[in-house]
Amino acid sequence: MHRSELTIDLGALRRNVRTLLRALGGARLWAVVKADAYGHGAVDVAGAALGAGASALCVSTIPEGLALRAEYRTERIVVLGPAGSNREVAQARDAGLELAISDAEIPEGVRVHLKLDTGMGRYGLAELPSPATEVVGLMTHLATADSDAEFARAQIERFRAATEQYSHLTRHVANSAGALRLPESHFDAARCGVAIYGLSPFNTDPAEDGLEPVLSWHTSLAQVKLLQPGQSTGYGRRFVAETPTWIGIVPVGYGDGFRRDLTGTEIRVAGEPRRVVGAPIVIIGQGVLAEAHARVAGTINYELTCGIETDPLRARRTVVDG
Repeated sequence: MHRSELTIDLGALRRNVRTLLRALGGARLWAVVKADAYGHGAVDVAGAALGAGASALCVSTIPEGLALRAEYRTERIVVLGPAGSNREVAQARDAGLELAISDAEIPEGVRVHLKLDTGMGRYGLAELPSPATEVVGLMTHLATADSDAEFARAQIERFRAATEQYSHLTRHVANSAGALRLPESHFDAARCGVAIYGLSPFNTDPAEDGLEPVLSWHTSLAQVKLLQPGQSTGYGRRFVAETPTWIGIVPVGYGDGFRRDLTGTEIRVAGEPRRVVGAPIVIIGQGVLAEAHARVAGTINYELTCGIETDPLRARRTVVDG
């Protein structure tokens, strides 16, 4: 018996892609499938996203891109992170990957996207040089599209002014939050990650933006015991019973991706909401949202999904098309 079961609904993912395409109003959608598609399975997600209308795949590293290229021979794959060693760049060239470049050194024979830093303060050029022949795209990264629209719009206008004379190149700025709420960020393409998985970029209910969660996470009770007043459960006695209290124990813990700081969140047991009090217990799905867990943990939804252990020695992963 597996400790937990993960279900990936590719039907929901396809519907999310179509929702985003409608929001983009003609701009292309590039599906971000880095970090094994945020824990959802990059190969399966990539095929579903492309089939629903995405026109490219985005990853973080060249090795991630090479792994996808083995499955998708002709699709456009863009590596968003730093290029890495000369050996990796040569592998990217041979595999037909496209690279995001944040400095003046542009590798020969590779299609590249120049990244302009308009306010994220991470990778990116301070000024845009005259694009070389290998340059096929211009991009920037929004820092606050999910939280501070005014700053995001300032970034967008900086980018627009810096790239206006190069409008013949593919310009891409929007992330999931920008795609859904900032039409001025759409340009030619949007790089969407969390929203295609039905995770809200605003850490609210995804249904507010017409999104459906793709991942559900289930486990089962391994033991039930009655605590008497004064008895406790969990490391550090984080829960002490004040009255006779039934406790259900579930075989899912930190090694499975259920974090210590999720104590106090709610899950469902036999369809009823129950509070996590000490022993790790978890479920995502059936109305229990990753966003709700993230609020308890003081983090973001996709940090949680990226941390779910999918090793078949610990979890069973099932892909459905609902």
